[in-house]
Amino acid sequence: MTNRFKLSVSGALAGAANGLFGGGGGMVLVPLLQRWCGVEEKKSYATCVAVIFPICLLSAVIYWWRTGLELLTALPYLLGGLAGGALGGKLMARISVVWLRRVFAAFLLYGGVRYLL
Repeated sequence: MTNRFKLSVSGALAGAANGLFGGGGGMVLVPLLQRWCGVEEKKSYATCVAVIFPICLLSAVIYWWRTGLELLTALPYLLGGLAGGALGGKLMARISVVWLRRVFAAFLLYGGVRYLL
């Protein structure tokens, strides 16, 4: 299998997860990029951020078109997400790969537990 094919399938799986669950495409994409496509860890996180933005934008437009997404309800999350994204982007360069992996795993664990409860 070519790497381009693997990357395309990884993107499709991330998009499907994002569209089905309203988020979470990054949780699918980061491990796929690292383990299946052989992308270095920090690059996989950065790539994920770049890829997830248009996927989320497309999902949001489809939700808005089909179900009437409430933009005013989303605004505080957007503002907080922008601030958190800026902070996370700055911290990423300073954090070791081991700690990035641990923080990512903690978020996955937290999200999994929340979904189960």
